Amino acid sequence: MTAPEPKAGPERARAGETPPPRIVCSGLGRRFGETDVVRPLDLVIEAGRTTALVGPSGCGKSTLLRLIAGLDTPSQGSVEIDGRPPRATREAGGLSVAFQDPSLLPWRSVRGNITLALRLARRRVDRAAVNRLIALVGLAGFEDTRPAQLSGGMRQRAAMARAMATEPGLLLLDEPFGAVDALTRAQLAQDLPKLWEARRTTTLLVTHSIDEAVALSDRVLVLSARPATIVADIAIDLPRPRPDSIARSDAFRDLADAVEAALSRGSAGPTDRLAAQ
Repeated sequence: MTAPEPKAGPERARAGETPPPRIVCSGLGRRFGETDVVRPLDLVIEAGRTTALVGPSGCGKSTLLRLIAGLDTPSQGSVEIDGRPPRATREAGGLSVAFQDPSLLPWRSVRGNITLALRLARRRVDRAAVNRLIALVGLAGFEDTRPAQLSGGMRQRAAMARAMATEPGLLLLDEPFGAVDALTRAQLAQDLPKLWEARRTTTLLVTHSIDEAVALSDRVLVLSARPATIVADIAIDLPRPRPDSIARSDAFRDLADAVEAALSRGSAGPTDRLAAQ
């Protein structure tokens, strides 16, 4: 009897790896008391793509990400991740979130923080695989080091390794490089995306940096001032892999200018936006 052939190409999921999911937001909105934070919106995020969210400070980017993660409850509408609610995906280990604050447990080593994520997701702990992941994020030799002994950039690398340990199909990143210096931020933005790009992880990135959004994503969604609405949906048609030098190309600068122009429109108040139409 002939065994069935595996699916060819990047669509094939490796053993133990969660396939990248598709996200569908239908009429999704969030209100806190009398304040609208996210105006009801319809949004589809395709599987295996990296999408960046940019917008004015306090516009609701992080709230939208938390709604998709199932860490907050919508006031109206719904989120489905491959037809399931976010909580079900998260509890199955198919979804990971990384915030600006690494939030590593101070009494556990780098390895201990990563293996805890595996245990909470009821995944088998493969020590060799954990060590390979630690090396991949540039922390070889620091496996048994506690967070207090690490620099800010090293703690963020450890947090990203923890987020990727379960090989989630969906990765949600809320300003993951925002708490480190500019040089470290640039290095992390160059090194760490290789982890989720290689696995075709569906990735949603909240960032204040236009260049970071263009450099890392396949698509940039520009949000308005609160209450958040989508004012622009910009495809980033740049080849992968993307070297550092791409930021100096004309194509990159044109895309960054388009995002900046949309951000300026979105930063205006509702009255100003209507007047501009």
